[in-house]
Amino acid sequence: MTTPSFAASPRVADVQRNTSETQIRVRINLDGSGKAQLSTGIGFFDHMLDQIARHGLIDLEIEAKGDLHIDGHHTVEDVGITLGQAFAKAVGDKKGIRRYGHAYVPLDEALSRVVIDFSGRPGLHMRVPFKAGMVGAFDTQLAFEFFQGFVNHAGVTLHIDNLHGENAHHQAETVFKAFARALRMALERDERLGDVIPSTKGSL
Repeated sequence: MTTPSFAASPRVADVQRNTSETQIRVRINLDGSGKAQLSTGIGFFDHMLDQIARHGLIDLEIEAKGDLHIDGHHTVEDVGITLGQAFAKAVGDKKGIRRYGHAYVPLDEALSRVVIDFSGRPGLHMRVPFKAGMVGAFDTQLAFEFFQGFVNHAGVTLHIDNLHGENAHHQAETVFKAFARALRMALERDERLGDVIPSTKGSL
């Protein structure tokens, strides 16, 4: 079988975002092995970002310094924004990717479903009734802000539903793991598709 021409193209990005509230740098390799170096100042958030790397097989480095003396809002949101920018840069014109991805992930009593489309159109539906307001130093409300920042700048449509869950840690972890698995599926290169954009429009 002839190897598609896109096979050797590196899908990497290095993006920096600096504001008066945060200084963030994200480096990604979409065809990595799940390695992660994470430093956001919020331990549980680092744990969730590690799920993206590990279960998405994405090499991910994130260095973030934010105004945590206020709260975690700006840091979490701006990491989502910068990560979205990095994904958009790394995926490029989207030739040969599967485009769509979905995953169900359980953890004990919790179960979440994530569906993603690298459509070029940002959209977020998120239904996660967290059972606690905080997990460690992480405000669970900020999960929405993270994903909103991501979809706006990655240009994806994202549906997140926590179907069951009584423990907020488990709820969050199933969401982030399912997100990672859906990313992995959507970003896989489709040998049958070859060097073609997966859209009847001819662009995404």
